[in-house]
Amino acid sequence: LSPDCSFTCHYRCRALVRLDCSGPRGLGSEANDVPEQEVEDTNVDDPVEAETPELEPAQLEQRIREYNSQINSNLFMSLSKDGSYSGFIKVQLKLARPVSVPAAARPSCPAETRRAPRRRTSFYLPEGTAKHLHVTSRTPAAHVVTALLAKFMVLDNPRKFALFERREKDEQVHVRKLGEHERPLRLRLLAGPGEKALSFVLKENESGEVQWEAFSLPELQNFLRLLQREEEERVRQVLRKYERCRQRLQEAL
Repeated sequence: LSPDCSFTCHYRCRALVRLDCSGPRGLGSEANDVPEQEVEDTNVDDPVEAETPELEPAQLEQRIREYNSQINSNLFMSLSKDGSYSGFIKVQLKLARPVSVPAAARPSCPAETRRAPRRRTSFYLPEGTAKHLHVTSRTPAAHVVTALLAKFMVLDNPRKFALFERREKDEQVHVRKLGEHERPLRLRLLAGPGEKALSFVLKENESGEVQWEAFSLPELQNFLRLLQREEEERVRQVLRKYERCRQRLQEAL
């Protein structure tokens, strides 16, 4: 586009729009060849793995020593002989929807246990729920999600959830969805133990598309029942509307 062009476009659509226009006379064609400045997309639904530098063995040992000197608990990191290390990460659960857990009712005999389907109930996790997990430097984010759900006996498909990192900088909060293969403990070590520098949050995996395969068969059947009720109610509304029209026409005749 020409520098004098007043065309306005959303930054996500800019790459899809092409205009056949020229700038003022005398500028030549060079003005149209100026590359546009790309705007970073901060949509958390599109995970972009953070670039983390690889540490040499001596640097890694020094980082772990510095990390352990800054914490006031016994949640230390320890270095193994194979070059990996282990430690603890704290994950806060911020779920807007209820989760499914095993029902409290239990079968009375082993034979009934084999025959009875796995009952489940739903409830909201208390606000501010957090959990410390012991992981290694090789544990990916996807395994952290699975381990958290197992700790709380959540029966929902792990693909419904995702691990996010939260950073506070210059009085602003930045949230990013971690890729499945990112290693949270490595991010924790590089950021230090400060919660403002880095914290982890488990949230619903809002990918923009419904992951139907992540739902159980009873949940899908419930969706169908809800859709059927909505359809029946809509049909009744249409029938009532045309019934009123028919009555008015008859009265007019």
